[in-house]
Amino acid sequence: MISVRRIAVIIRNFLFSRTNREFLIFLFFLILSGIFWLLMTLNEIYEKEVTVPVHITNVPADIMLNSDDTDTIRVTIRDRGIMLLTYLYGESLAHIEANFKNYDQGNGTGIISGIELNKIIKQNIAASSKIISIKPERLKIYYNTGTCKKVPIRWKGRVIPEHLYFLSDVSYSPDSVTVYASEERLDSIHMVYTEPLTYVDFRDTLAVDCRLRRMEGVKIVPNQVRVTFFTDVLTEERMDGIPIKCVNLPKGKQLRTFPAKVAVSFVTGVNVYRTLSPDDFVVIADYNEIASSRSDKCNLYLQQVPSGVTRASLVNKQVDYLIEEDAE
Repeated sequence: MISVRRIAVIIRNFLFSRTNREFLIFLFFLILSGIFWLLMTLNEIYEKEVTVPVHITNVPADIMLNSDDTDTIRVTIRDRGIMLLTYLYGESLAHIEANFKNYDQGNGTGIISGIELNKIIKQNIAASSKIISIKPERLKIYYNTGTCKKVPIRWKGRVIPEHLYFLSDVSYSPDSVTVYASEERLDSIHMVYTEPLTYVDFRDTLAVDCRLRRMEGVKIVPNQVRVTFFTDVLTEERMDGIPIKCVNLPKGKQLRTFPAKVAVSFVTGVNVYRTLSPDDFVVIADYNEIASSRSDKCNLYLQQVPSGVTRASLVNKQVDYLIEEDAE
């Protein structure tokens, strides 16, 4: 068995052979020159944009912030490279704080101006650093004392299943959210929409966790929901035996149609079709139209179709009729 000393001798002879010794010397000076180059590079002046979170502090207990309690600004700073590295990866600009009470304007809003942001940032950077720009130029704070209401959710975007499939239903969990805003703003909010969704060419039920679209000056709780899209296979069907109802019929008169029941053709999903019955459709004839017409046929109208049914139309749009007087 080779001893440890023997192994050490082999390694030493390998490393300090003539060829390897020259390589090690070359490697040493290469690393040394690299260090000098890095130091010279970091000593140059650069401009760099730094992302800085802004925390709103000392918010009274009876105040509800409608805007986020942490916002983000982008600060472009000019200084030596070594200093910029400390801002990018150090703690000095990991975040800054803004005291709510210093910027409250007393009308449901507060404004941190660019000048104030500049002052706060300068307290956290070196004297040699120069602030070139701040974006956005100011931060606006929205708040209220708890005025809120619940509103429903609706999805936005492009959600299209495969050919021969369609969206038979959409569910939301939760189905509504609480929005906090000023009373004037609340009056204009009747619905909250999701951020744009894009899903195409699917056939099975699709469940998506998505964020809700932000609105300035409005806080939404929760701000994320699950939207479930249910699909079904399209089918063209026909429903027979739908009775005809007469509207605007005077007292003492009766309308008889021949036939008394008609059929409707439509497009729907296979699962929806299984739940349908003739009572889900409403077909009418208008007595006022019949009385003003001299035709021996009356027009029929499809007044109501159930949810999930599209392209519904009457098989017969006119029928024979007879108006009778009720027997006393």
